[in-house]
Amino acid sequence: MSIEVRYARSFLRDLRNLESAAYQLVCEVVFEDFLALKQIQDLPGLQSITSDAIFYRFTIDNYIVGIEVTGEIVKFLRVLPKPNI
Repeated sequence: MSIEVRYARSFLRDLRNLESAAYQLVCEVVFEDFLALKQIQDLPGLQSITSDAIFYRFTIDNYIVGIEVTGEIVKFLRVLPKPNI
């Protein structure tokens, strides 16, 4: 997968606020596993958020990660706890 990866300030802020175990897990997926993927569709539980297929979300354990996909650029936007429903 030949893409450029970017990280929004909001994503980095969210990441810093995670508990230690969650921080390590999210970092492993985002900074290591993601770069080894052959295609974005291989992300766990990837779902489109909007009808124009630019914004997506996927899950890592009890967290939801929001991304923006524009051509060859993937920007990580947020990492938030799953809501308790």
